[in-house]
Amino acid sequence: MNRTVDVLVVGGGPAGLAAAARLAAAGAGRVEVLERERVAGGVPRHCGRAGFGPYTGPGYARRAVDEAVRSGARVRTGVGATGWAGPLTLEVTAPTGPEWVTARAVVLATGARERPRSARLVPGSRPAGVLSTGELQQSVEVFGLRRERIGRRAVVVGSDPIARHAARTLRRAGVEVAAIVADRSRGPRLPGPVLRGATVVELVGRGRLSGVVVRGADGRTGLLRCDTVVFTGDWLPDHELARTGGVLLDPATRGPSVDPALRTSVPGVFAAGNLLRGVEPALAAAAEGRQVAAGVLAHLAGVPWPGPGVPLLPAGALHWLCPGRLTGPAPSLLLRPTTRLVRPHLTVEQDGRLLHERRLPALLEPHRSLRHAAAWAAAADPGGGAVVVRLDATGGGSTGRPAAATLA
Repeated sequence: MNRTVDVLVVGGGPAGLAAAARLAAAGAGRVEVLERERVAGGVPRHCGRAGFGPYTGPGYARRAVDEAVRSGARVRTGVGATGWAGPLTLEVTAPTGPEWVTARAVVLATGARERPRSARLVPGSRPAGVLSTGELQQSVEVFGLRRERIGRRAVVVGSDPIARHAARTLRRAGVEVAAIVADRSRGPRLPGPVLRGATVVELVGRGRLSGVVVRGADGRTGLLRCDTVVFTGDWLPDHELARTGGVLLDPATRGPSVDPALRTSVPGVFAAGNLLRGVEPALAAAAEGRQVAAGVLAHLAGVPWPGPGVPLLPAGALHWLCPGRLTGPAPSLLLRPTTRLVRPHLTVEQDGRLLHERRLPALLEPHRSLRHAAAWAAAADPGGGAVVVRLDATGGGSTGRPAAATLA
């Protein structure tokens, strides 16, 4: 079956649904959302807790779907995009059979996934009882808070707030949490007991997990008895479809490299949400979905696709930044540090020219991003080299030269 639409949104999570709702309401024509799960809504569907505005996760997901449908978008579930048959034509697998869908614009909003245990290089056999956060949440959503479906004694691995949510979910199910193993020596408050600066180095057990070997901050190892281990965090952009479509990936985030309008390197293809860099809160992903609608509408109206632009590169203690390219003014950047920083020093340089310098009046954590204004982008040379954005714990990264542009 060959079909055409005006805008094809791949991914029915917060970003994809928000983009579809905004585009359909703005009169973008036929807007269609493809979601491979049986129910749209993304990760919030499995988060039975507050923190999604005035809603719990499932309530937030239902509201996002309802808004997209009421706006006029078509939301198709159980339908997956499996490849590309042309620059703006996707191969789609649906319950009714294969399809080829051609669009005037494609929005990739495929989200992120947790790095599996195998990719974390934790040795041991492959016993039952080894879960990711998503698997734990889906088990709770499908089977309810029943200990016999999960285990009796669990170890949670992770340093981010998601580890806290996993531990609370386990305890609500009646599962004893033996410990949270956090590899960072400092981080968000976690419900105890917490082993900071420690790592899980081996899984023990055949058939069913019987324990994990933990190496502490002092280098000594010990066995923690448990029948369940939950690996949390360590999110990766789900970028396979973008990569096979020839979309340029950002070397730091491993998601699509986008400009301030969330345009990728392929004309007509946009990207939004946690596909860009891993997990941000659902409300932030939805905001990017609404943001991408402006670029899509401009493209449908005939605005020319920009060139590759100027790369934005992280340096020093900056892990990544988004967007990763400048093709014009940028209202702000999303920054994520590699380590905990207290009032770090930020510098922005291009070809040895200082564009911006400032000490940030904030505490930065590696599990939390900071949105920072980018008025200096107007001073960047469109034909120049890469713009290097650097974070340092002190002012050592500064050149001391007068700034060409500064923030008020």
